[in-house]
Parts: sequence; structure tokens; C-alpha cells
Amino acid sequence: MMNTRGKFKKTQVTLETMEDSDHQSTHSGSFIGSNYDLLTEILLRLPATSILRFKSVSKHWQWLLSDRSFTIRFDKFSKSPGIFARNVYVPFDIEDRSPPFHRLDFYSDSYGIKILQSCNGLLFCCSHHVVDHARRYYVYNPTTKQSAIVPPVPGGKAVHETIRFMGLAFHQTDCVHYKVICIRALKPVRRLFQIQIYSSDTRKWKISIKSFSVDHKPSFGKGVFWNGAIHWAPSVEDNFYFKIDVERLQSAALPAEMMAFEIFTIYIGESRGCLHLIGSKYTRPQSLQLNLKVYEMLSDHSRWLVKYQVELHELPRVFPGMINPFGGYTFKVIDVVRGEKDEDTFLVLVVPGKLISLVTYNVHDSSFKQIFTSNFYEGSPTFHRYTETLTSF
Repeated sequence: MMNTRGKFKKTQVTLETMEDSDHQSTHSGSFIGSNYDLLTEILLRLPATSILRFKSVSKHWQWLLSDRSFTIRFDKFSKSPGIFARNVYVPFDIEDRSPPFHRLDFYSDSYGIKILQSCNGLLFCCSHHVVDHARRYYVYNPTTKQSAIVPPVPGGKAVHETIRFMGLAFHQTDCVHYKVICIRALKPVRRLFQIQIYSSDTRKWKISIKSFSVDHKPSFGKGVFWNGAIHWAPSVEDNFYFKIDVERLQSAALPAEMMAFEIFTIYIGESRGCLHLIGSKYTRPQSLQLNLKVYEMLSDHSRWLVKYQVELHELPRVFPGMINPFGGYTFKVIDVVRGEKDEDTFLVLVVPGKLISLVTYNVHDSSFKQIFTSNFYEGSPTFHRYTETLTSF
């Protein structure tokens, strides 16, 4: 047996050594507390819940943690810790036993509330049913628990029935005051539309583009705010985005494979300041292939570049329910989450079966893990990423 007795040295603790230790701790604490740069670097790496608690430490900390320069830097450090499956919060880290919340429950709406969009830490929500001839819309920050009601588009029931899209635009740097973009149909038969904008700064709606027309019936589906513009999933027919600062519709670039009708869009979304698109080859209806290309848009909107090529060949062995008996595979990509390091980037997938499963899939080492399983969904479930932000509105 190894003798470890000689490895330890007996130390006599005296009143003097305890006082010296207390003095050193006090001195270190005072040094950190008085060193703005060092204190900021420490606080930036704490979770948002700790930041909110520390605001009550002193007026100095309240000022520091509420300063715009700090909140902008914090949002850049902030990660994407989880996702809302409808109104249920699911952390990406399955070992996380203390999530910031379990359900989305911020406003007493007797009809219930659903999430329409997640945008840089803010959630854009609406009531399930129409009330007083209009649907109620809300903006909510799950981190700070702050919420606001978006007033209805002026015009009452007649205008409400013409709304084809409602989306949120917010970013700490290029869209400080959040905006809500509304597209309504003026003359559906002639495919004539109008864009209105609500700003949290003015708290008023205004008409942005009085009218614009398209040659076909457009699909204003999920809108994604990135680089100062609202983007929709592109296709050969629909390939435009709305630039908010100049309030103008502009043509979007398309991947070469899409222009050649070789792929179609199955996902578009933003993560860590990057806009991603995933394309899949055409197979049978509602059926995809396991080879995916993840594209990234250049900041000048000029073209899409292939960022990752992902092969999901290991998934059907673990989740046979995704195998389509008529050919191809059935699954859904609901998020691309970029990590601080490129090798930490992963996809979030919905895999069908007897139970619906949420799976994270690393794009570099092809490892995957199941983070959530449920059988209570009816119809088509919705999923929205949660990102911490300290912004106030």
C-alpha cells in the first residue's frame, strides 16, 4: 500500500493567520469591486438571472449592469440555452436541472397565447383567438419578464382579415427600438399588398409601402430578422426581403442549386449574427434526404455560401419512425445553433415516431442526443429558440 502520510504538512491555524486571510480576501474583493474592467469581464460570463439579482447590490452595480454598453456586450456573450416547444421550455443541456422557467406564462389571456417568432431574445406572441375583431399581439422578454401589448393595426375587423404576415424586428445595435412589420392584402385577386410598421419608439403604426404587387401568390411564412431586414424562406418564385431602415423590398440571392430546381428550402434562421438556410433535394412529398447543405448568407446579401455539409445517416437506426415507407425520410430542422467555437455548432431536429422527439445533432462530429420527447401535441407543433437578453423596452 502506498504511504501517503509524508504528502501532508500539518499547519497550525492561529488568530493572526485568520486575520491575514480575512484582510487578503477583503483587499481582493475591494480590488475587483473598484476595477471596472475586471468586474465587467467577470459579470459578462454570469447567467442573466445572476445579473438581474446583482442589480440590487448597490447603485453603482445597478448603473453598471443597466448601462447600454454592458448589455450589448452581454448579449454577444449570451448563448442559446434552450427552445420553446409551443409554450414548454426545453433546455439544450439535458443535464440542466434548474432551467430559468418551465412554461411561457406572462399574461392573463383567457384564450391562451402562442409564440409567433423569436428575435434576439424577445418573443413575439399573439392570442389564440380574435378579440374585439382583432387578434392581440405581445412582445415579451423571458429573461427580464418584461412585456408589452402591441396595439392592433388601425381599421378594425376589415383590416384584421387582410393581414397576411406579422413579424418582429429587434437587435441591440441596428434596431434598438423593436418594430413590428405587418403585410396585408389590399386586393388578393390582383395580388396587391401593403406594408405597415409599428415602432416601440413612437408607439404608433404607419404605412411604409402603400402598395406593391407580385406576379404570383406569395408565401409570407416564417419571417427572420437579420442584418437590418426581414427575410422569408427563399424559393425561385419568392426571393425578396424587406430592408427596414430604407423601408424597401429588395431581391434576395438564391443558392445555385435552388435556381437549377435541384433543392428547396426546409429551414431559414439566424444564429450569432449569421443567417442560415438549409436545402434538401426534391423527393416524394413530405419526404427528405439525409444529406443536407447548410448555407450562410454574406453580410452584403450578395450570395449564399455552403458552410456545412451534414449527413444524418445514423439517425434512422435510432429513430426508425423517420423512415418513409415510400422512400426518403421524414424529419424537420427547426434550428441551427452556432457555438462560440465552430465545432460546437449543432442542428435541432424534430423526429417523428410513436413519440415526437427533439434531437440535437453536431455538424462536425455527427454526435447527437435526444433532449425532449412528447406525445401531447396535436396538429403541427411550433418551436422557437430562447436567447438571453438584458434589453428593456
